[in-house]
Amino acid sequence: MIPLKKPVVVVLVVLAALLIGGVALGRLGQRPPQSSEAAYYCPMHPTYTSDRPGDCPICNMRLVKRDSAAAPSADMAAHQHAQGTNAETICYLHNCAKMHDGKPCPMTVVAKPGEKVTCPVCGEHILEAAEMPAGESLIHETPEGYAPVLVTPQQRQLIGVTTAPAKVQPLDRAVRATGVIAHDPELYQTQAEFIQAVQGLRRAEASGAMPEIIDQATRLVSASRLRLRHLGLSETMIDEVAGWTEPDNRLLLGGAGQYWVYASIYEYELPLVRQGQEAAVTSDSLPGRSFTGTVKAIDPMLNSETRTTRVRLLVEDASGELKPGMYVNTAMAVGGGDALIIPKSAVFSTGERQLVFVDKGEGLFEPRQVTLGMTAGDQVEVLSGVVAGEPVVTSGNFLIDSESRLRGSLQGAAGAHQHGGDPTPTQPKPVDESPQPRSSQHVH
Repeated sequence: MIPLKKPVVVVLVVLAALLIGGVALGRLGQRPPQSSEAAYYCPMHPTYTSDRPGDCPICNMRLVKRDSAAAPSADMAAHQHAQGTNAETICYLHNCAKMHDGKPCPMTVVAKPGEKVTCPVCGEHILEAAEMPAGESLIHETPEGYAPVLVTPQQRQLIGVTTAPAKVQPLDRAVRATGVIAHDPELYQTQAEFIQAVQGLRRAEASGAMPEIIDQATRLVSASRLRLRHLGLSETMIDEVAGWTEPDNRLLLGGAGQYWVYASIYEYELPLVRQGQEAAVTSDSLPGRSFTGTVKAIDPMLNSETRTTRVRLLVEDASGELKPGMYVNTAMAVGGGDALIIPKSAVFSTGERQLVFVDKGEGLFEPRQVTLGMTAGDQVEVLSGVVAGEPVVTSGNFLIDSESRLRGSLQGAAGAHQHGGDPTPTQPKPVDESPQPRSSQHVH
């Protein structure tokens, strides 16, 4: 080996140091290879990129080439990130044809009203700026904590999903209550006292009695009248009793083919009952027989223990088949007019709100918060939340509700849309740090 002179060695050492330092500085100024050379990204999580094809480790969606028309904008990525906390958003159902080689793949795309949006996978135009979507594919504002759910035909059959359309039709219902044929000696006696007091006052006034006597008779009438009101008679009925010469014998034994029926109406149904309303009266001891009654009075007080109010009906029974003390069933017809109704089984109550799940087609079920009105049998009136013709889930909604809440809790981290269309559901996968690409699958 030829020995080098000392000046030459120093020069070589300096050059080597400069070369190594330059390379290091160059590397420090560069982005990681995954970012600088990444040709693939996740359309649901644009911040995740890769230098080779594969699946997103967060949502298992197939990675998309950056040079395709699907490259997301910074605004779209920021919107996807904030979607989970922004309540002023709308969703739009878009059938992306690129993910499954021409077969429709339902996708729910979240956007702000007036935002310009294109599909992050196929690049197809979805919404223009300042344009509100119209038609059946519009998805209403999703209740907080919930998200639309995609269900495959196999899953739908497995959980037994059935639907029924919301429709407008007459809502005729009946307020049903148990009752008893009156045997009311107390009211009979009070009526007798009131009649005597009224007659005494009239005699005192007709005879020109002293003012003190007339005043005393007046107070006696007022006291008897108050007792009748306390026992449930209306002012109209009390005025009618004032003209009688004897109390109502129907309160004891019935008579003249008429009987009093006392029906107990629950507090929440009282607004539906009024004087003069007709009622059908039946008894289990008289199968096949029905009697007609009329509401004559509604008690002014509510029973604090049963939360019911007594309603008095006068029932016609010319045959005398009804007996005092007999238990009966009453049904008071309530005409509600035309209303938008859905089956009661479609309503899912969370305790704080009422929800239904609307079938949007293509396997997409959308949660809606609804406001309910009157109930008639197995139907319930809907005041807001759905429109006529929209199909709502009537069975299987418990499992759909569970999945919707799960999706809602993950929505902020899972991005602004989800794909469907796989024949079978997939389970969440752990992050695969292997450089080898994995097969493409979608989360439902």
